[in-house]
Amino acid sequence: MIGMTRRSNQQDTKGSEGEPADNEGLNSTATRWRRRGTRPAHHLVKVAAPILAVGLGIGTAASASAAPPGGGGTGHGNERARLTKVLTTDLKQYLAARRKTDHISAVSLRVDLPRGNPGIDTVAGTATYGGDVPVPPNAVWQIGSNTKAFTSVMLLQLEAEGKLSVHDTLGKWLPQYPAWRHITIKRLLDMTSGILDYTEQPDFLRDVASAPARTFSEAQLAGYVAHLPVGKASYRYSNTDYILAQMIIERVTHDTYAHQLARRITIPLGLPSTCFAPYSCPPGTASRMPTPYNASGSGLPFLVNQPVPKLALTFGQGAGGIVASLRDLTTWDRALYTGKLLPPRQQHELESLVNVFTSKPVRATSSTDPVAYGLGVIQATYSPIGLFWTYEGGTAGMRVWHVYDPRTGVVIALALNSSAASPDPADNGPDQDTVDQLGFTVYRALERYGAIKPPGKRGGRGSLTPRASSLSRARTAGR
Repeated sequence: MIGMTRRSNQQDTKGSEGEPADNEGLNSTATRWRRRGTRPAHHLVKVAAPILAVGLGIGTAASASAAPPGGGGTGHGNERARLTKVLTTDLKQYLAARRKTDHISAVSLRVDLPRGNPGIDTVAGTATYGGDVPVPPNAVWQIGSNTKAFTSVMLLQLEAEGKLSVHDTLGKWLPQYPAWRHITIKRLLDMTSGILDYTEQPDFLRDVASAPARTFSEAQLAGYVAHLPVGKASYRYSNTDYILAQMIIERVTHDTYAHQLARRITIPLGLPSTCFAPYSCPPGTASRMPTPYNASGSGLPFLVNQPVPKLALTFGQGAGGIVASLRDLTTWDRALYTGKLLPPRQQHELESLVNVFTSKPVRATSSTDPVAYGLGVIQATYSPIGLFWTYEGGTAGMRVWHVYDPRTGVVIALALNSSAASPDPADNGPDQDTVDQLGFTVYRALERYGAIKPPGKRGGRGSLTPRASSLSRARTAGR
């Protein structure tokens, strides 16, 4: 779904300590929805902190990308074909390793290269688990909490037009929520509002369980937490923040989110395969989407390894309701991170960061402050890339991960048609989502085949291989 955090990062709500036994399953459910993002829940950030080396056999000497025939770049047809073949093999190996555990049938990759160089598209698997129909070349995916950056950009565009300020309070734009009247728009966007996440609430989870294709309004989603106490102003991933952000966009413009998305982003950037589900998705969109599967069950046993609705994403809205092709997503990501969508002042605001562990502002991530959250974007510093921008969006049945490396200008996007298998029932075990490992395998292959410069050639900040504890915390900080 959208993004969430581990229970250890949560603040307790009233009544949480003495909940009756029949709420135990819902508590487990809430944790998974939090962590998986709209997957339900933000795998999204996993928070972002890409994790490498958890040892799947991917990206090691045994993987296809570990033995290139030679250097020299990808400008010639033969070299490009070899690289594409290697990347396809890596996807197939990943799919073979994770197929049963994650109940996954499809993995898709898009590499968008800078300076007008043609991108690379490849896919492994089939559109359905156990089926034989290949994934369509124009496939679309539920991008989960990758949606949040779209929401932030639209608000920042409205600020640039003089229609609002990110320092405006909710009291000005959403007076129907008096308990939140002093919270600013910026605190919504950088996840420091203290407003609880609706995806963690038992009532919400019961409603989803009773009707997975239910249609939710923004007001309904906010209503799950409107009566609950507000926490302190520190970083805590909350999908509610972005539901409220969507409501502000609609209040200021007197228009729908879907129409503003088209007018401000998808039409100007030429993103024909991006829509706000289900409102603006054209006929045939669902047929282009591999079947989504819920490998975790999101704490709901009857959902485990079952298909989930393709376009019933109103539980995500402006926090996780966009559907897009990977080609569209990488086009968007490049525009997002290179300042094509916002004036310099608003671009600076987009990239204003808070440390996800301390909630303190940071100018940039580093080996000592490896993960930080901006306004719907995440910056991290980890090996093998160094400093980069990233996000993983998850829904109940899909994961979409991207990374943008400002040093090389490469954008990598991966999509998978299942939520990750859950950790142990207490949700204290290792996260079993390994899509970022596959992403870094792709990155290394691009280095080995000369498509991007190896990390040893970069200047400026050094990279690091973080300890497992840092990776675990970073991975869950923004879900």
